[in-house]
Amino acid sequence: MRCPFCAHDDSQVKDSRPTEDNTAIRRRRQCEGCGARFTTFERVQLREITVIKSDDSREPFERAKIEQSVALACRKRGVAQERLDQLVSGIQRQVETLGDSEVTSKAIGEMVMEGLRQLDSVAYIRFASVYRDFSEARDFEEFASSVRDVGGN
Repeated sequence: MRCPFCAHDDSQVKDSRPTEDNTAIRRRRQCEGCGARFTTFERVQLREITVIKSDDSREPFERAKIEQSVALACRKRGVAQERLDQLVSGIQRQVETLGDSEVTSKAIGEMVMEGLRQLDSVAYIRFASVYRDFSEARDFEEFASSVRDVGGN
């Protein structure tokens, strides 16, 4: 594993343990070049997934992008990090078990929307406002009223 501080190629694993939701292994490493310590996470990847974007471009699936979007939507909402990790792991599992090596960004967005709808209604609306490209206050009002009709938190 390459050191993020000095780019040395070798590091020594000092500690390994499963994450709380048992979807990854957390490893504490120490660089043999500069002595810096850092953490890595090892996750099972069933297959290489390619995401087809709305402009038909393609890029590799990146869990970190979903983590970032979910964290931003849930910012200052008091949602436990463990619940966010579970949501992202669930979405990743759904994507990997679709049975296809390609998935559309729209399908991933809908999975995130559904997960956030069940997790926190404000985070759901925040994500939807960007994902569905709300352009006017009326868009928020209409979407928020549909969330109330469904009985979101």
